[in-house]
Amino acid sequence: MIHQSAVPITANTSSSILVCDTPEELGAIRNRACAAVLWWRQPAVGFQRWIDGLDPALLPDARIILRPSDVHRAVTEICEIHKTPESSERALLIDDIAALSHAFATVMKASHLRLRLSPVSGNACRKFHIDALTARLICTYRGTGTQYGLSADTEAPSRVFTVPTGAPFVLRGTDWPERPASGLLHRSPPIEGTGETRLVLVLDPIHDPQEAI
Repeated sequence: MIHQSAVPITANTSSSILVCDTPEELGAIRNRACAAVLWWRQPAVGFQRWIDGLDPALLPDARIILRPSDVHRAVTEICEIHKTPESSERALLIDDIAALSHAFATVMKASHLRLRLSPVSGNACRKFHIDALTARLICTYRGTGTQYGLSADTEAPSRVFTVPTGAPFVLRGTDWPERPASGLLHRSPPIEGTGETRLVLVLDPIHDPQEAI
C-alpha cells in the first residue's frame, strides 16, 4: 500500500516522498510530483547481526554494468573474490540484491544496470546534491543510511532525515523529465573518524551499455 510519508516535500511543487510496503510499489516514482519512494522495511535481526559483525575487508566491493538477469551470479562471484563467508545470511544478501535489481530495472524499463557495492568508511559524497541521471536506487545494508532533505536553492537543507538501514530508496535525478525539480537533495552521512563502515548498494538504469562504458 502506497502512502505519503511524514516528511512532505513542498518546495516549487507539491512533490512528496512516498512510502511503500512492497518492491512492486517502487514504480510510484513515476507518479506525478513524486520526488522519491522509500520501501519501508527492516532487516532480519540475524542478518543484521551477521553483516554488522563482518570484518570490513570481507565486504563485497565492485562496480559493474550488467543485465538484471546476471546480477545473482555476478554478486555471488564478487562475494567469492572478497572472501565474504558463505552462509545463509550471505545467500540472503545476494538474493536481495538480485531482487532489487530486477524490480528497479522493471520500473525504469532498463535493459542494463550499473551496480555498485561499496564499503564506505569515510565521508564519500558528503555534500548534499542531486544525481545527474534519471533515477537511482540506494540501499544501505550496513551502517547509517542515506541522508536527505529539501532545499529550494541547492543549499544544504535545514532539516535532515536519514533512510533506515536496509530500506531501499529510489530518488529522481536531474535528468528526470518532469519540471520543476522537486528540490530533494541527498548525501552520504559524514562518518569519518567514527570507526563505522557502511555497505551501500547503488543501482543506476542503463539503456545503452556501450555509451555508459
